[in-house]
Amino acid sequence: MQSPANSFILAGGSNVVVGDGGYPGTVVLVRNRGVKVREAEAETVTVTVEAGESWDGVVAQAVESGWSGIECLSGIPGSAGATPIQNVGAYGQEVAETITAVRVLDRTTGERLVMGPEECGFAYRASVFKHNDRWLVLSVDFRLARSPESAPVRYGELARALGVEIGDRVPLADARAAVLALRAGKGMVLDPADPDTRSVGSFFTNPVLEAAAYSAFRERAAELGEPPSWPGSGGVVKVSAAWLIDRAGFTKGYGSGTVGISTKHTLALTHRGGGSTAELLDLAREIRDGVKDRFGVTLHPEPVLVNCEL
Repeated sequence: MQSPANSFILAGGSNVVVGDGGYPGTVVLVRNRGVKVREAEAETVTVTVEAGESWDGVVAQAVESGWSGIECLSGIPGSAGATPIQNVGAYGQEVAETITAVRVLDRTTGERLVMGPEECGFAYRASVFKHNDRWLVLSVDFRLARSPESAPVRYGELARALGVEIGDRVPLADARAAVLALRAGKGMVLDPADPDTRSVGSFFTNPVLEAAAYSAFRERAAELGEPPSWPGSGGVVKVSAAWLIDRAGFTKGYGSGTVGISTKHTLALTHRGGGSTAELLDLAREIRDGVKDRFGVTLHPEPVLVNCEL
């Protein structure tokens, strides 16, 4: 195994932006496959998923098997091994809630280790694995409920789509179908016929602001009404990046060249044909700087940037 300094691990590539010069080293593709039940109990099942498995395939299998806890993560492209790195989340669920172990290769020592959730350092769209080349994820254990119904619905948009109240449960297949429909409506389900799906998904994370910063932001945004936000632990508040981008003047479809904002979803920066990474990052900088100037809030990229920077 080469040292982290001259090799790059790549799985599905759905959350990666690579510089126009490519990667100056060896790219190692993750292709190990397999899903197996490690432990079955009366109310739960622990499933070991190899890193190279298609994530949406894993979700589909869980729904078909009556395993509840990741159904709202349907339609997310990429591999299962990437999910703990990003602490993948959507529509009120994130993988940190169900991960019980991550098996990794320590690329500095050559040791294989089993890391528990506390060692993974899960946070909003982050973990100890993100922006850190030391560990190669080999497989992930998920503990799921044995239930034909979803976990309690937490996300307002999903609840409305399902015609239920927050906290209600629905059949697993219904939850998956609703999430897939919502994602497709935003250009967030891969479709060769839809140019809005030529993206890395949401390009920016929702900013998490301390109380003072949130108060200052609300003052600057007062004339625009109450911005969408979600309280977090420790007094922090998560603010909608899509709202910030739109209200700063970067609306759906913005851009006139080979890259632009999706016509369906403000957070997605799309490739319109013939574009370069440099052009994509120029657009991202324009949006980031425009939001900063208007609201005093700094946006941070969600994808991994390889041999390039914002």
